[in-house]
Amino acid sequence: MTVAIDRATTADLEVLLALMRKMQLEDPWSEPFREPRVRQNLAELLVNPVFGVVYIVRDADTVTAYLVVCFDFSLEYRGKGAWIDELFVVPSHRGCGIGSQLLDLAQTASRELGAQYLHLEVNHGNRAIELYRRHGFVHHQRYLMTKRLRTGDIEEP
Repeated sequence: MTVAIDRATTADLEVLLALMRKMQLEDPWSEPFREPRVRQNLAELLVNPVFGVVYIVRDADTVTAYLVVCFDFSLEYRGKGAWIDELFVVPSHRGCGIGSQLLDLAQTASRELGAQYLHLEVNHGNRAIELYRRHGFVHHQRYLMTKRLRTGDIEEP
């Protein structure tokens, strides 16, 4: 399938949020999806590439997918690293190779932006696990553990 994949801009904010809402219905985050906070963070990401990059996929005039790659720094993983933070393809366009194109793009962009490793996390049972394995991602014998550091944030409804 031939699609256009471009770097997202602030003009894409609303359509990205709409896709994110759809993703939350299928594969919700472990943290609550608080749209005012997500909107604020996405807007920051779209204008500050030090944190990461966002790509948007269009099939003609229809937005069909998006990819978010965020950066970190790790001594274990040799410096700058990248995470596939979000990858979503609308159901009507799955199985057409868009996910593979986005994984290839994530690798290329991460490498070009200086990342040494590319990571992702996926919920158990997610259908995309086999796609990720085919693209060379392997699981570790480790647990992903998280602790919230900021408890004073305003909890939006």
